[in-house]
Amino acid sequence: MARPDKAAAVAELTEDFKSSTATVLTEYRGLTVTSMKELRRSLGSTTKYSVVKNTLTKIAAKNAGVDISDDLLVGPSALAFVKGDPIDAAKAMKNFQKENPLLIIKGGIFEGKAVTTAEIMKLADLESREVLLSKLAGAMKGTMAKAARTFDALRIKMEAGAPAAAPAAEEAPAPVAEVEAAPEVVAEAPAEVVVETTDAPAAEATETPAE
Repeated sequence: MARPDKAAAVAELTEDFKSSTATVLTEYRGLTVTSMKELRRSLGSTTKYSVVKNTLTKIAAKNAGVDISDDLLVGPSALAFVKGDPIDAAKAMKNFQKENPLLIIKGGIFEGKAVTTAEIMKLADLESREVLLSKLAGAMKGTMAKAARTFDALRIKMEAGAPAAAPAAEEAPAPVAEVEAAPEVVAEAPAEVVVETTDAPAAEATETPAE
């Protein structure tokens, strides 16, 4: 490979490493061209599956800050750069491998960390993001429907109880009348005391001059 072509290939691989959510390294030895096309089709448009040279892969991974073990760069390699849901890509590769055992999944990079073949297989057994979102939407819909039923029942109960509460409001002024009567009694008491106090000195003043 000429130097300009090599530099361009390394730059493209570096960008693929940086822009991918996950990368899976495989060995494709023995797979036919038709089988490779089927694998690319099963991975979908969000995953780029490319046959690459191990030396260029190692340089590009280093440039992208990705650590790949030398053990994974042995034999003819093809990399799956996953730019969609890694779970969907792992499922597609696992299902393809069942029908095409010549595809060997050697390992990969997930969220910036190295993962083994076994971990990729476990990832394939998880529910995809779309399935989880669908379940979450269903749960939220059920919760909202339950809340709506609760509010509706509360509204009906309040409307049914509204007439019974009206008489209680009309009887409320009665205690107020009793409170207003109390000050009249208090006001009469001081009047009697004032009369008795002023009469006593007047009687004494009349008898003193007569002597």
